Amino acid sequence: MNTPLYNALVNHKRLNRSSFHTPGHKGLYGPMGTGMLIFNTDIPLDTIIEGGTGSNSYSLEQPEILPDRFESGTQNLPGIVGLKASTEFIMRRGVNNIANSEMRLIQYLYDRFSKIKEVKLYTDRPESEHYVPLLSFNIDGMDSETISAMLDKYGIAVRAGLHCAPLAHEFFGTIDGGAVRVSPSMFTTRNDMDYLVNAILKIIHNLRKH
Repeated sequence: MNTPLYNALVNHKRLNRSSFHTPGHKGLYGPMGTGMLIFNTDIPLDTIIEGGTGSNSYSLEQPEILPDRFESGTQNLPGIVGLKASTEFIMRRGVNNIANSEMRLIQYLYDRFSKIKEVKLYTDRPESEHYVPLLSFNIDGMDSETISAMLDKYGIAVRAGLHCAPLAHEFFGTIDGGAVRVSPSMFTTRNDMDYLVNAILKIIHNLRKH
């Protein structure tokens, strides 16, 4: 994929790694089921799945030429086109601009949550140097999955549970019930964060009544 983001990653002097892997549907705003695998090395790679290429159909083995060697079967062309468009969009907006916007929202949410005694936070106030723009929390006396289901009724999408990271939850002491994770994007606004806080306050109010 020849995109501005791809070229920036390949040519960036700080990419001191043999390879760079990233899913397309998270920070890149691309379609699910896509991703990038960028190699900064001449080490030859072997195949995992073989068969179904159109350039060497008579052979039972993958062709040696690239990219055909690693493209078995029909490619996800809609996903690839979507990922290309999303990376170009990110480069137009600016990676730092997006990251700073998301971090400001998380800091704002952290500051508001820190004033609600029933809300439990697990880290210090997030700062760009040491944190990514995510925030995990819980409400005392409630399971994270229940909180998530209640927020869904307000039209708020969060993720609850262990987030495929059980060791992190062991560290924070949330291995039994997980936590609720908020992940803003560049399309999220401060009003959205206020709406989330107000929804949490309503949930806490109803919890007190019962």
